[in-house]
Order: sequence, then C-alpha cells, then structure tokens
Amino acid sequence: MSLSSACRRAVAVTAGVTALTLGLALPALAHVTINPGSAEQGGFSKVAFRVPNERDDASTNKVEVAFPTDHPLPFVSVKPLPGWEVKVTESKLPKPVTTEYGEITEAVTKITWSGGKIGPGQFQEFEVSMGALPKDTDHLVFPATQTYSGGEVVKWDDEPKADGSEPERPAPVLKLTPASAGGDGHGAASAAPAAAPSATATLAAPSVVPVAAAGADSSDGTARLLGGAGLLAGLAGLVVGVLGLRRGNRVS
Repeated sequence: MSLSSACRRAVAVTAGVTALTLGLALPALAHVTINPGSAEQGGFSKVAFRVPNERDDASTNKVEVAFPTDHPLPFVSVKPLPGWEVKVTESKLPKPVTTEYGEITEAVTKITWSGGKIGPGQFQEFEVSMGALPKDTDHLVFPATQTYSGGEVVKWDDEPKADGSEPERPAPVLKLTPASAGGDGHGAASAAPAAAPSATATLAAPSVVPVAAAGADSSDGTARLLGGAGLLAGLAGLVVGVLGLRRGNRVS
C-alpha cells in the first residue's frame, strides 16, 4: 500500500468517525428544555421553555407545552412575547387533586404559542410563572410539541429513563428540590397568594402591594426630614444671633 493511499484511508476513517460523533451529539444539544432546570418544592418559580430551531430550510412557527394533570399547578401566568399569540388552555382534571389551597378540579393543561418565527440557527424562550410547586414529587414533566413552517411536527415527550440516560426525544423536566432551611420555597421576586378559592379565579387576580401604606411611610419620612432641617436652621440662626450680640458688646 502506498503512502498516499494510506493517508487517504486515514482521512476517510477520521471523517466518518467525526460525522458519526456529530450525528449522535446533535439531538442531545437541540432539544426543548426548561430553564432553570430546578426549583424548590412548595414554592413559585419563573421558568423559560427554550426552543431551538433544528432545521436549515424551515422555521418554527408553533410551540405547545402540556402541563401535568397528576400534579396540577394552581397558579399559572404567561409573559407576553412580541410577535407571538398565546393561548392558555384550562381543562377539567381526570380526578380532583387536593392541595394546600383546597381541592382543584380544573387547571391549566396546555399553553400554545403560535404566529411567530424561530429561524434556522435561532432559538426562542417562552416564559411562564407558576406555582405552588408540589411537595410530593421530585420532578415535573412538560411534554412539548414543535411545529415547523413546512408542516413537520416534532414531539418532545419522552419520559426520563430510570437509568439516567437521555431518551431520543426528551420532554422538558423541572427537577424539584426540598425547600431551603428557614425558607418557605418562595423566590425573592414572587410571593404566594394568601388564599385560593379556585384555580380559575386566582389566575385573573394577581396580588397587589398596598399603595396607600407605602405612600404613608414616604410622607411620614419626608415630614421628619423637613422638621429636622427646620430645627437645624433655627439652631444656626440662634448661633448667629448670639455671635452678633457679643460682637456688638465688644464694639461699645
């Protein structure tokens, strides 16, 4: 075998191994994910469903995310995304679920974003605020469906494998960890509603910080500041007056 033939064969083998490696790695890098990937049990969290476009000749124009019905979430809200229409679907649960907010018979079961565009080589994040996260499971699965402009539909709905290996079409999974010591599981940017008579009612009733109380504290602080400034001005005038009186006595 000549040296040139050996070199050509080595290059071909190397190229084949590289192509095989890339082919195996791409599916793991491009699937739909949830970020951050973990949250505290019993708390509220804002997450983003990150959707990359895998095709070179088509755009993603529709994304559907299914919500768990065995561990329904009483409070779900969606952040508007320019260029995309959003539809939140509420459905009756297969069976009622009892939570700390009472019995839930209906909950959000699917969110659909459509009308937008994720071009080749791009990704988009769809943000959702949700809670209270269940305390009796260590993860939640959110099967996703991705639709392309050419009509292709890709389902990301494979459950996590028991051995820890990644399935072919993994569904987004949110891992739930025990609440930190001394905490109640709520993030700094969110707070749990005081009461929840029903999941549907609370979706349209966000908590509101009392403006009057905040204004009263501000007015009281301003009044104290002005009063202190007036007292200092009075003391300054008194000192000037005393100095002037002493100066007058010396001249006379």
